[in-house]
Parts: sequence; C-alpha cells; structure tokens
Amino acid sequence: MKKIIITLAIFILASVAGYSVINAQTDAAEIMQKSHMAYFYAADDGVADVTMKIINKKGKERIREFTMLRIDLVEGGEQKYYTYFKKPSDVSRLTFMVWKNPNASDNRWIYVPAVDLVKQISADDKNSSFVGSDFTYEDVSGRHWSEDSHRLISESETLDGKETYLVSSTPVEKYKGFAEKKTWIDKTSFLPLKEEYYNDKGKLVRVFTSDKIETIDGIETVTQRTMENVKKKQHTTIYFNEISYNTGLTDDIFTERYLKTPPRKYIK
Repeated sequence: MKKIIITLAIFILASVAGYSVINAQTDAAEIMQKSHMAYFYAADDGVADVTMKIINKKGKERIREFTMLRIDLVEGGEQKYYTYFKKPSDVSRLTFMVWKNPNASDNRWIYVPAVDLVKQISADDKNSSFVGSDFTYEDVSGRHWSEDSHRLISESETLDGKETYLVSSTPVEKYKGFAEKKTWIDKTSFLPLKEEYYNDKGKLVRVFTSDKIETIDGIETVTQRTMENVKKKQHTTIYFNEISYNTGLTDDIFTERYLKTPPRKYIK
C-alpha cells in the first residue's frame, strides 16, 4: 500500500511539473504575441517622420531622414511597409517596401534612384544592414513571433523601474539573425523594453533598447529606439518625430508605381 501511495504521489508531482512547463511555454508564446502586436501592429495603419543617427566607435555621426508608412491587412498577419528617404543626398529618393506574410517569406523591394532601378531583395538579405545602420531590414518590419520558440525565464524582472517579463526566443528553423534572443517586455504596455541577441556560440552581438515611450493617439508608442552593435562598438538611434495612426492609408500605395513616385499626400 505504501508503494502505491508513493507511486501515485510521484505521478501527480510529475504531472504538475509537466503542466507547469507546458503552461510556461504557452504563456511565453502569448506574451511574445502580445508584444509583437503592441510594437508592430498599433492601430490599423501609421505614418511617421523619422530621423536615424548612426554613430561609430569614434563618435562620428551619420544622419538619415525618412518617412515610413504602414498598413495592416490582417490583424497580426499580413501587413505592408513603405519607407521613403529624404536626406542625405546619397540616399535621397531611395525607397524601401515590404509585403509581410507570416505564412511565407516576406517580399522586399528597394528603389535606387541613381540608376532608376527597382530591385527585389532576396530572403537571404533580410539580415543585412538597413541603409548602413545597426538595424537590419527585418528589424524594421519585424520578425513574426511564430517563427521562434519561446521560453519564460522570469516574470519578476525589473528594468528602469518597470516590471517586465523576460523571455528567451530561439528560431524554429535555421536562421542567420540570431541563435537566441532575450526580451524584456513591459507587463503593462507589452512593449519590448530591451532585447539581447546572441550568436550560436552564446556571444552577445547586438542590444536593442526602447529609450523613450510616449502616448500617441491613445497608443503607447516607442518614439526613440537604439540598436547597439557590440562587436563594432557602434550604435544607431531612431527618433520618431511625428506619428499619426489610422490615417486612411490604402493598399494601392504599396506598389511598384509608388516606389518611383512617392504619395505626396503623406510624404512632403
């Protein structure tokens, strides 16, 4: 009888432990989904005037100014991005466009005005530097949460006085961008406050931070964000100077026609 009781106790404890692991994994995925929605799917569309500062290890600064448009076709699913560069002269009129599809590879195009050429960017280039910055093309439009497996490391982390979830993410399939990513997510807004990217040797290679968060049209928004390249000892900071949500953007703007001729209603 004693052996039976012990066996039952072990079985119950194992079941509870197994449930806890499954539950933690589910919670981590749900947290990352909410974070992705808060960060990349705010409102139905958005227009922003942006300044990007690229600062190398010697403190030398390069500045990019551009306008970014976004439309969500499916909440949490298909969406499109359009980025038009204004300054400096070497990137002026350069245009970058993304059609995101969580169920397939993203389609990306870039228009290079100097040679009047529209070029499609291959899937292998999504981890390339975005116009010479420390952000990649994928950083700009986002990596869908379903492409990674997520594990909740802690739900009692505090960062800059804010309570956060700490989640570890690893790619489901072979991926060049990172081997592991750790994300600190604000428990209230679900915005990512910090991300650490590690390579396959466990070495920290990049660090993302949300430097400033403001309420725009009732939506918590990261209006200043930085990506640090640890190896190169340089960083890029992006400032969202003006942001408007639910502006009435239409799908036809996100086509090759407007890569060469920007929609002047939104880009001035």
